[in-house]
Amino acid sequence: MVIGGRDFRWGVRTYVMGVVNVTPDSFSGDGIGHDFDAAVAQARRFAEEGADIVDVGGESTRPPSVYKGAAPITADEELGRVGPVLRRLAGKLDVPISIDTRKARVAREAIAMGAALVNDVSMLGDPEMAGTVAALGVPIVISHTRSRAEYADVVEEAAADLRAAADRAIKSGVSPERVIVDPGIGFGKTAEQSLEMLRGVGRLKDLGFPVLIGTSRKSSIGAVLDVPPDQRLEGTAATVALAIERGVDIVRVHDVTAMVRVARMADAVVRGWRAPA
Repeated sequence: MVIGGRDFRWGVRTYVMGVVNVTPDSFSGDGIGHDFDAAVAQARRFAEEGADIVDVGGESTRPPSVYKGAAPITADEELGRVGPVLRRLAGKLDVPISIDTRKARVAREAIAMGAALVNDVSMLGDPEMAGTVAALGVPIVISHTRSRAEYADVVEEAAADLRAAADRAIKSGVSPERVIVDPGIGFGKTAEQSLEMLRGVGRLKDLGFPVLIGTSRKSSIGAVLDVPPDQRLEGTAATVALAIERGVDIVRVHDVTAMVRVARMADAVVRGWRAPA
């Protein structure tokens, strides 16, 4: 798959996506708010530290079941946060930029500003998203979510939901080669269900799409270790390594330097991959 002019070869190694939250209310405690200089500097630092993709988002999606919940914002407000960052990074970053949004309008304008990938945590909740992505001709990450954390088998049901969402995207004109799926750790799932999803995430490979996972600093780690988000580095490292062992292609993380090292070590064991000298 080509993303922003770069060739991503699935199965050869694990790719690292660094998170840039241009929000005042991120669950992970790293929200930058309207400090656009800091957001741009963070994106550049992530690229230098080895991130393969930088994911820029302007709306917090922290779940109300775990935190107080983030208030929805308008497309104008979201673009007011991510727009200045995207415009300053466009053409000046050595890695592709992803736009983390649930809104088709934000996706469309962000791609026009230089983003090359849409990361939609709502599982195509905006009815215009699939058609918009198809018209833009860019890849999309479809993340699993449900309004209620009720499952008989969370892994099988998430796989079925993602298959249905991917089929909707493809019917709208999105090329199957441009679809990436995400199990949605922490979205519409309890901590226990998220851990079960991680255990069975290899099942998503059967769908035939690359798999992205975002466990970084999530509440499921906090539930096990009983530590706040800024103390979940080791827990994140464990989940990243285990996800790689199960065949995940992209890991979405906040602590890029550490997780690049974890991914390289895990790849050396699991895939026999070595970084170029």
